[in-house]
Order: sequence, then structure tokens, then C-alpha cells
Amino acid sequence: MDTQMRPMSLGEILDRTAQLYRTNFLLFAGIAAVYAGALMVLGLVRIGLDALLGAMHWAQLVLWLNIGTVLLQWAVIFLIGGLAIAANNRAVAWVHLGQRATIRGAYMSVVPRLGRILWLMTIITFVVWTPLALCYGGFASLAFFWYKPLAKAGGGQANQQATILFGIMALIFFAVAFLALVYAVLMGLRYALAIPVCVVEDLKARTALRRSIDLSLGSRGRIFVLGLLVAVIEIALVGITQSFFIFLAFKNHLVLPTWAAVAQQIVSFATTSFIAPMFSTGLTLFYYDQRVRMEGYDIEWMMQAAGMNAGLYAAAAPLEPLVSAAPVESVAETLPIEANGAERQAHGEQP
Repeated sequence: MDTQMRPMSLGEILDRTAQLYRTNFLLFAGIAAVYAGALMVLGLVRIGLDALLGAMHWAQLVLWLNIGTVLLQWAVIFLIGGLAIAANNRAVAWVHLGQRATIRGAYMSVVPRLGRILWLMTIITFVVWTPLALCYGGFASLAFFWYKPLAKAGGGQANQQATILFGIMALIFFAVAFLALVYAVLMGLRYALAIPVCVVEDLKARTALRRSIDLSLGSRGRIFVLGLLVAVIEIALVGITQSFFIFLAFKNHLVLPTWAAVAQQIVSFATTSFIAPMFSTGLTLFYYDQRVRMEGYDIEWMMQAAGMNAGLYAAAAPLEPLVSAAPVESVAETLPIEANGAERQAHGEQP
């Protein structure tokens, strides 16, 4: 059984992540391909409807098509993306412990808990990103409902004053947005292990959040470095694979030909399938590393693997009634009385 149940450094966790990913690439990429495939199908349908509306000269419906597509994409990202993350965590846990894992088995193990996982993701999303969303929404409302009408209605001097005031508000917005982003990162690190906890330990959403806060102590900086490395890899890979389509779009007045749009969806499918499992794989390894460091899970796992826990519990069970028996003091007190009574009777005395 090839497991590494011992405290690992950041470099060792990154090496272990790369090793698991390399040796189980088809497993992890196959799990992510379900999510990436749903996004690709949605993108291809949008391209087809866009071309159909253009051919029928219904260009006014394109805007509503794009809005509907964006909303549907968010639903797919939340629903199927959350399911894929949980399935990947389950598969990584199996593989890390030297157990057999399959794509179907990983999904089937988390589907019955899908509601709990989605509720957990909802809480995390709301807590982490609400301040930044409110900040952005407030600035957008200020620009659209105050500055834009004022700039149109006012004269030159009024426009200049409004622009200066709006610039000051923009600076305040960026400062507040930066603080909201820092808050989002810190809260995200606190909840980073919540999904592995929920999947592996089968805990409810709020319990998993509290356990993630406790379990991530002392390792949030390392988790941040992992996320930073994965983000750099993702940006670099997306930049390489999408550079051709970006160049083609600028060359054609920001409009991609239909064949190029279809090719872009296929390339995005391959890129997402390759990148998506990386971060969740590393987080699952951090989950086990923290359990080893804080709870001695390596010893617990060795005892479980050797079948010692069951034996210990079975041996301890018959001893439970003895704990509630008469106290030792009461037994000790009766012995001298009985002995003295027998001795008196032997000498003809009354007890």
C-alpha cells in the first residue's frame, strides 16, 4: 500500500500532488471532463443559436441569448462544478490511501450528498464574496445612476467637478475593494478544507466549516502558496491555448468565425479537464496532512489497516458492566466483618 501518512512539508505536498496527478491522470481528468463537457456543450449550443439568429436576422434576440447563456453557465458551474470537485476529493482520498478509485465510483459516492455539498458551497460563496460583490455593485450603481446622468446634464464646469468627485470615489472604491479582496482570501483559506472534510468525514455543512477552521490552522499560508501556483499555471496555460483565438478576434473586429468559436470550445474543454483537478487534489492532501499533524491520523490509519480498532473495541465491550459494579471500598469493608463473625462463632462468642 503506497501511502504517505506522515507530516509533509509544502514541497513534499506539491511533489505528492504532481505524483498522484501524473499516475492517475485519466482518473482525475475524466472526473473534470464531466464538468468541462457540460460547459462545452452549452457553449456549442450558444454558438449554434447565435448563428441561427443571425441567419434569420433576429439580431435583437442575441442580447437575451447571451444573458440566458451566462445565467445557465453559472448554474452549470455551481451544480456540476461542485459535484466534480467533491468527486475529485473522494477519488484523491481513495488513491492517497492506496485504495482503488474509478470515475463512476467517485461520482456515485458523492451524488447522495449533493444537496449538502451545494449548501456548503453556497455558504462559502456568500461569506467569502459578499463584501466584494457589494462593493462592486455599489460602485457600478454610483457610476450608472449618478455620474452618467450628471455628466450628460451638466455643463463644462459641472462635468469637471463631477469627474473629480467621481475620481475620488473611484479611489475610495479601489481601496475598499482591495480590503474586501484580502478578506475574501483570508476567509477562503479558513474554509479551504471544508469540502474535503464534508466528503471524507460525511459531515453536515456547518460542522464541516467549523472543522475546516480548526483543521486549517497553521497551514493556511501553505494552502495560499498552492493556490497561487495553480493560478499561475492556469493563467499561463490559458494564455498559451487562447492566444490564437484572441489574435483572430482582434483581426476580425472582435468577432470570431463560427469554426474558430467551435475550436475554441474544444480547446477550452481540454484545458479545463487538465487544470480543474489540480487545486482540489492538493487541498485533499493538505486535509490528510493536517489530520496527521494535529490528530495522529497516521497511527489511526495503521491501526485500521491492521484491523486493530475492531479488536480493541470487541475486547473492551465485556468490561463495560464491571465499571458500574459495586465500589471496591464497599467490598473491602464487608470482608473484615464477615471474618470477625466467623472467628467469634469458632470461640463460642456472639457476633
